Amino acid sequence: MYRDHTKVVQIGNRKIGGGNPVLIQSMTNTKTEDVEATVRQILELEAAGCEIIRCAVPTMEAAEALREIKKQIHIPLVADIHFDYRLAIAAMENGADKIRINPGNIGSRDRIQAVVDVAKERNIPIRVGVNSGSLEKELVEKYHGVTAEGLVESALDKVHIIEEMGYDNLVISIKSSDVMMCARAHELIAQKTDHPLHVGITEAGTLYSGNIKSAVGLGIILYQGIGDTIRVSLTGAPLEEIKSAKRILKTLGLRKGGIEVVSCPTCGRTRIDLIGLANKVEAMVQDIPLDIKVAVMGCVVNGPGEAKEADIGIAGGVGVGLLIKKGEIVKKVPEEELLDTLRDELLHWEA
Repeated sequence: MYRDHTKVVQIGNRKIGGGNPVLIQSMTNTKTEDVEATVRQILELEAAGCEIIRCAVPTMEAAEALREIKKQIHIPLVADIHFDYRLAIAAMENGADKIRINPGNIGSRDRIQAVVDVAKERNIPIRVGVNSGSLEKELVEKYHGVTAEGLVESALDKVHIIEEMGYDNLVISIKSSDVMMCARAHELIAQKTDHPLHVGITEAGTLYSGNIKSAVGLGIILYQGIGDTIRVSLTGAPLEEIKSAKRILKTLGLRKGGIEVVSCPTCGRTRIDLIGLANKVEAMVQDIPLDIKVAVMGCVVNGPGEAKEADIGIAGGVGVGLLIKKGEIVKKVPEEELLDTLRDELLHWEA
């Protein structure tokens, strides 16, 4: 597993790499200059399971706001910098636990050196980010288009610049909205570096398409033991990114905790609003801290048998609902009481 071979990097009070658990990241969509709104969103994300948060730093005011934001949150804060090296320095001086830069757009070597010097002095990790949308023209020509090989070469070139400056406290991210190119690029770079990797399918899209692309892409990459932090990039509320990331990690067996809801597809035997019921169950269990499987079945004929692999389940009939444990019917209740009965069982769960 590549993850065991990467170097350990300390980001605030968390460690990544070296076989440490894959951590979930997101990014605020508030104006960073608005401390109150940014803190409010970060606290919501923390509660949902976000473990590292990134904030855009487009202005000096935003860089200075980090100091106050840091005082009010509990997870590591990453400053996202483009173009202006002075903002990277100011972000570190104001308490950023890590900075994200693309050395290609920071400017001259002297400017990169100035950023590296401050990072080295404060032992702040630098995430070197390369995006398929901004691949250098010479690499596009060399590889006859935007390719995984070009992405990897670009990223390693940037890493070598910083390593030559005597600093190797680095994290690498190579992102593309092309899922298979992204997967291939990660397979290649994992063989060429021991720096931890931040993984995500960039510009993945809306909740629907973005979730599918992210699940496929992250699934391929993480299954190979590649990746130390992840972000599900969605055009939607950041909270949705956390929910999706947790589900992806749990599905791959990389994360314990949280109730997994399984439900059957609808069929001609279904006599209840199974779609509505399954969605209500999924929403209801979000705040219940159990590591179990809950089945939601649409008929009393096959429901008990199909639910036997779940720890607990419910099945609906005409006016009546069944409560099932390990495939055995333990209780019959009126259909309208089914959801409350399940919740009560979960709240008083004994393993």
